[in-house]
Amino acid sequence: MILRSWHGVVPIESRRAFEQHFQDVVIDEIKVLPGNLGVFFRCVTQDDYAHVFLQSYWEDWASIRRFAGDTPHRAVTYPDDARYGLISDPIVLHQECSAIQPWYGE
Repeated sequence: MILRSWHGVVPIESRRAFEQHFQDVVIDEIKVLPGNLGVFFRCVTQDDYAHVFLQSYWEDWASIRRFAGDTPHRAVTYPDDARYGLISDPIVLHQECSAIQPWYGE
């Protein structure tokens, strides 16, 4: 299993609209892709920005490439992202895992 982790920020005034856009476009797309094992999204406010965190779990690299294309370490962005002032980390982190241990910290 491979964990794919991405981070971005949006101005605080765009947070709610971006969360809805993200749910409707990104998360809904990822959830139905073959090889996707789960997707988790969190938005955290810090000062004037909302930090957006996305973690998705995949069976293998072929599954990730179905979503991310031939450059799986580059962030996938969407044309409407700019409407919300998204600043996207360009690099996505991947970690190969043999099992997931839930952590319920703060």
